Amino acid sequence: MKFEPKTIKEELLTFEAKFAEAAKSNTPLLDRIMHYIIKRKGKQMRPMFVFLCAKLHAPINESTYRAASLVELLHTATLVHDDVVDESMERRGFFSINAIWKNKIAVLVGDYLLSKGLLLSTSNDDFKHLHILSDAVRKMSEGELLQLEKSRTMNIDEETYFEIIRNKTASLLASACSVGAYSTTNDLSIAQKMQEFGECLGIAFQIKDDLFDYGTQNIGKPTGNDIKEKKITLPLIYTLKSVDKNTRKRLIYILKNENKIDASVNFVIDTVHKNGGIEYTTKKMFTYRDKALEILLAFEPSDVRDELESLVRFTTERNY
Repeated sequence: MKFEPKTIKEELLTFEAKFAEAAKSNTPLLDRIMHYIIKRKGKQMRPMFVFLCAKLHAPINESTYRAASLVELLHTATLVHDDVVDESMERRGFFSINAIWKNKIAVLVGDYLLSKGLLLSTSNDDFKHLHILSDAVRKMSEGELLQLEKSRTMNIDEETYFEIIRNKTASLLASACSVGAYSTTNDLSIAQKMQEFGECLGIAFQIKDDLFDYGTQNIGKPTGNDIKEKKITLPLIYTLKSVDKNTRKRLIYILKNENKIDASVNFVIDTVHKNGGIEYTTKKMFTYRDKALEILLAFEPSDVRDELESLVRFTTERNY
């Protein structure tokens, strides 16, 4: 199951070349690493949203291509740095940058990508683009740090969970939608509406990811990876509130001390299923999806709007 938008097919092909140009370096080592990064790029969901949200309002222009490149440069930089922080050896089935070239080079590559994004915007006077995306990077850092702080104490309630995913995941998608719309309209009120649309969609997207960990009939076998990494997400937050005191203590004990033991992880997953954690979380996901659709469907009907609507629905119906 893969989403391939038809209304921006040509723009995405053009973007590939423009992004490669934006990322290239005269330093041989950096250029080799940039080629490696471009070769292993994923679904390009964020540039896709830049183009769709831009074309929803007016024809795509050079400013839109720069906005999409900026989003992808900043996003890639954060992924490179995340792999260093998480000591991750793989990303999307490929070796991570730090796995091949070690941490020192990976950190410098992340810095290089950030600087290329800054230069792309400042060289073309795209200061509003830079402001929108810099705010997203700030929020992402705050979300990561809040999650680290709270996971140490196992003290995450529902309000904190939504603050973390709003900042850590949804902020970049929201900014991609906002900067795309601004690139073709120069209208801050429209950009703000698309920011809200992207935030709601980003939250729904992350909730869907969190559901994958527990598995459902539609999703398949649970992985338990979040539990193994001591991440408390919404299905478990709801369950911890719903169960009796002894079960709650048992769940917390497993997270702290038995999170690598398969039988204990399965106990947590089963307890979440039996106590309504999946149903509650799914309902929340659809609430945010419907908020995103409400904002989107207030705009004039068009092929682009239809495609964006399909992409929103795909986000919460996908099986990967």
